[in-house]
Amino acid sequence: MFRIVDKKLHLEFPRGHHHHCMICQIPNQLRLENHAYTLVDPEDKWRKILSILELISSAKGSLSKLHFLLFPETSLPYRSIPALIAFITRHFTPNRVVVIGVEHIDLLSYVDLLETYRADNAEALESVRKDKDSGEINGIPVNCCLTIVKEAAGTVRVFIQAKSHPFFGEETVDPFHDLYRGKVFPLFNCQPTGFNFMSLICLDYIYRDLYSSNIAMVIDKANDLFFRTRQRLDLLCVLECNHKPEHQAFRDVVNGFYGEYLSYTPGVRHTTTVFCNSSNETTGLGHETQPAFGCSMVLLHHSHKIAASRHSGFSTDDFDGLPVCRYRFGNETRLYYFNLPLFHELDPRTTRFPLKIHAIYRPEGQGWSRVNGDSTQADLAEYDFAAAVRLDAAEKS
Repeated sequence: MFRIVDKKLHLEFPRGHHHHCMICQIPNQLRLENHAYTLVDPEDKWRKILSILELISSAKGSLSKLHFLLFPETSLPYRSIPALIAFITRHFTPNRVVVIGVEHIDLLSYVDLLETYRADNAEALESVRKDKDSGEINGIPVNCCLTIVKEAAGTVRVFIQAKSHPFFGEETVDPFHDLYRGKVFPLFNCQPTGFNFMSLICLDYIYRDLYSSNIAMVIDKANDLFFRTRQRLDLLCVLECNHKPEHQAFRDVVNGFYGEYLSYTPGVRHTTTVFCNSSNETTGLGHETQPAFGCSMVLLHHSHKIAASRHSGFSTDDFDGLPVCRYRFGNETRLYYFNLPLFHELDPRTTRFPLKIHAIYRPEGQGWSRVNGDSTQADLAEYDFAAAVRLDAAEKS
């Protein structure tokens, strides 16, 4: 199983006001080479990612308050990592976090990446060095993600996390068990506000062995954090390139995570879980049946009491009877911008929606355009996007 390590960040999030998050549900065009999945056209994919970065960096109004930007698993070309970090360094405002999956790379490239950013990845570097000493594993593929943080002082920090489970090894046996398994996952503590978040890569969310499970370790760590400091795990990001985003295994883990069936779990009771999947234009995974990519979602404990509703771009429900409130998005290529809830259940006087969609963007030419108010989507036009914008305008930045 993996080890959770604490990482301190200096992020001056606004106190007493909610944070903002964007899910980038974009497609991956992949191909299989030597048991690794790489992007078919890295330059085209980087241009698509760059268009999103430019949208964020040039944005005004509500979108300028973005704190968390999430991309799917395996979405960033390895060669574009320096360009991504350079863009964030030059153009992003402080107090922003980008979490993005990288296409499969070999172990030597992964070690080089850790060496480049060794100041923030000492534990992962030590772990992989021990693994290298135990056998000839330099050529095995690695599925990893980056958490890039621009702190309040403008310092850019890069954290690298390797997946601890095969790509889709639950259905394809031995060949894909040769992927490298990461053993170090960071838990980020943002000071001075005490906001805590983690990220997982797809099947890491559901993986278990004979002795424990990844999610049980996350819950135990969050509970320990609560009893020691009265803080909690506020945000859990799950990056996916998943053709079965609502598989029974995911539903079972969600049920256990929020259900509190066997023990009191105050460390995760108010956690917001965000699943960021690739869109239905994803290709190259070679499935015989029709894939069903998309359906990114946001989950909250059922105590937040979000009423059921349905629009053309998203819907809200309880995930077929689970103890949660769920925002379930569609399967098209879209950007979903929303706020994260802030202690909604703790204040019975509030009448505010704990989580509200601020905007939805669709691809248009080489850029992105907002879809709210689109006359071709009458039911989406009925959703009050403007209310969320007015609420933000009345609050402090």
